[in-house]
Amino acid sequence: MSVMELAITQMGARGEGVADDGRGGAIYVPYTLPGETVEAEVHGQRGQVRRVVAPSADRHEPECRYFGSCGGCLTQHWSPAPYASWKRQLVVEALARRGLGDVPVAALLDAHGTGRRRVTLTVERGKAGFMAHRSHDLVAVDRCPVLAPALQTAPAVAAALARAVGARKPLKVHVLASDSGLDCELIGVGDPELDARVKVAGVAEAFDLARVTASGELLIERRRPVLDAGGVAVTPPPGGFAQATAAGEQALAALVTRALEGQPIVADLFCGWGAFGLRLARQSKVLEMDSEKASITALEAAVRGTSGLKPVVARTRDLMRDPLTAAEMKGVTGVVFDPPRAGAAAQAAEIVSTPGVVKVVAVSCDAGTFARDASVLADGGFRLEQVVPVDQFRHTAHVEMVGVFSR
Repeated sequence: MSVMELAITQMGARGEGVADDGRGGAIYVPYTLPGETVEAEVHGQRGQVRRVVAPSADRHEPECRYFGSCGGCLTQHWSPAPYASWKRQLVVEALARRGLGDVPVAALLDAHGTGRRRVTLTVERGKAGFMAHRSHDLVAVDRCPVLAPALQTAPAVAAALARAVGARKPLKVHVLASDSGLDCELIGVGDPELDARVKVAGVAEAFDLARVTASGELLIERRRPVLDAGGVAVTPPPGGFAQATAAGEQALAALVTRALEGQPIVADLFCGWGAFGLRLARQSKVLEMDSEKASITALEAAVRGTSGLKPVVARTRDLMRDPLTAAEMKGVTGVVFDPPRAGAAAQAAEIVSTPGVVKVVAVSCDAGTFARDASVLADGGFRLEQVVPVDQFRHTAHVEMVGVFSR
């Protein structure tokens, strides 16, 4: 370890300031900003700020008292304009590396809304919180300003549930703010004893929880957790994926449905419980596919309980291992796919091979794999008309993007 004075020249792709190490390499220093001079303890390529010698004019007071110790946010101290420009540039640079540098990239769309509606907390020794940056050390929190108002009790809820089941080792608790109340999933918990179930019921009553599950098994449901997908009520599976913010889901869905307007048959791939597909079913016949059977079951139940939708066919299928083929997409004219962070290059290749598909919308949470999949579509004759970066994860390096392709 050595103490060095460093000039921060840029913001790295992970939200850490970057300095030149004097030998042609880089030193990554979290909680710093471009243009600053800092004194830091340096261990190899990593630095830890001791003091800011010359602050950036873009530095401002973070909104959270845990900022700098909790690793959840890295850019709360950065003014909105340069922060938004940096996030957009992450997408621009990823596309350029794949030869798509001439594609128009819109300004960053702020979809934070009222805050994040889902969170996974770690409970250890009776305290709930998040890990420190690049560490397994828990930082206990009693509130988090980037969470939606309904989730401000989440740390207390998570700690109470851990006590109820008698957790003796670190326990992860996933909490979703559904429209009908908090939906809590205890991750990795086995079949609790009767006494623990009674205590869980007491916690649910005290905090007015909608549902509590453990590793997918129902412990108590005081009312069904419900999410609204454009007027369709969905009960998501325990611990199931949902877009980080309600505003983010609405923004992404609006871009998807607008781009696919007029397409008679649409395939919604990696569909989850149908955040896009259920909205698309107002205007098109929809083929839904996802690897999670519980999500498909939730989607089918939502379709049965809703009138006015066009036909929806839902199937469980692991599209990463077994992409939907061109022959199976016969009749499909539009496709939306929203894969995991690893992307969907194999599925993109099958879309290219489907002659009837004239419009594709790619939704992604990873700029690198998005650009790779976009290049597959572009090489196959699709034109990438526009990319819209969407910010659901304020103060982090995570950015969603929506690309619209046509041929």
